[in-house]
Amino acid sequence: MMKIAVIGAGPAGLYFSLLAKKHNPKHEIKVYEQNLRGATYGWGVVFSDVGLSFLKEADPEFFKEFTAHHECCDYMEIVHQDTRVQVHGNHFSRTARIDMLNTLNAACERLGIDVVYEQRITDIEALSQQVDLVVAADGGNSAIRTQYAAHFQPQFERRRNKFVWYGTRQRFHPVSLIFRSHESGGVFIAHAYQYSPELSTFLVEVDPETWDKCGLDKMSEEESKDFCEKVFAPDLGGNELLTNRSLWFEANIVRNENWTYDNIVLLGDALRTVHFSLGSGTRMAMQDAIALNNAIAEHPSDLKQAFAAFEAQRRTASSSFQTAAAKSLDWYENVATRMDLDPISFTYDYMRRTDKVSHQDLKEKDPHFIAAYEQLHPDFKQ
Repeated sequence: MMKIAVIGAGPAGLYFSLLAKKHNPKHEIKVYEQNLRGATYGWGVVFSDVGLSFLKEADPEFFKEFTAHHECCDYMEIVHQDTRVQVHGNHFSRTARIDMLNTLNAACERLGIDVVYEQRITDIEALSQQVDLVVAADGGNSAIRTQYAAHFQPQFERRRNKFVWYGTRQRFHPVSLIFRSHESGGVFIAHAYQYSPELSTFLVEVDPETWDKCGLDKMSEEESKDFCEKVFAPDLGGNELLTNRSLWFEANIVRNENWTYDNIVLLGDALRTVHFSLGSGTRMAMQDAIALNNAIAEHPSDLKQAFAAFEAQRRTASSSFQTAAAKSLDWYENVATRMDLDPISFTYDYMRRTDKVSHQDLKEKDPHFIAAYEQLHPDFKQ
């Protein structure tokens, strides 16, 4: 039996708590969350079929509950030069972030896990002495990581493009990527997907030069929303964009040299962030939770060994995803150089941007798409 304190009631902290309590009901687990219950920012989250397979394997019973109301689709759509190109064989499952957290929270509380909201932990040193394990799942701006920065040795990489999260009642059934050339000379990108019967996420991306040139740096939240509605009017079907602290930001990529300190372990975004252009941040956080739970289950009386097993299982995967994310970001940041490509070639270039998907992979997933590409490029050789 362990006494465990989890800091942060996000997907990493709650899912770890759930798995740990199920494995050993004698564990005393308390989750501390500084925000109000039900307070979450952003709109929906996306899981690929690969991401969901890990959750199904880890806890089949909870998996059914977790995915019960997901919006599902087996293709994605790229909109370029006002042409829609579909790529099939890519299964995506989407849900509202607040619904995901509520489902996790309810499952935890049913098991007797104490989830406390509106409580900020200010003395982590004292707390760590009162428990066997502290799980620092307090997000990309982790206060615990900051407090022990000399030990964790975090590294931060701020990327150049600007982003803003919106919602919309326009339903984008497939995961959709929309590329719009703007009169300013730049390119606006929308990442859109339906996550409930009524709503879709609509993330807007633009390079900093175009952002400045359009005067977005001087606009209010409402003015920025109105501007983006005009840019993507052909795609929104007369629907407005919806705001929820929809302020422009830059992606901040986080990695840590060390993952643990004494009886404290970093988890989820506190440990490492994966850029949303790969759509894998929540998946990675929950896989971290699975790996940490497995490691502790294998070494219940030796935290040092458990931490070593956790790192051994997750560090390579973490590095691999961040490398792929960096290539994905490079592609988006240089998309203006590709806008003259025809829609099929543009989509093909996008699908292969991380070097993780081969021509043969695409051919097996969607032979019709690859046939169209090969017809345009008869001299193509793999």
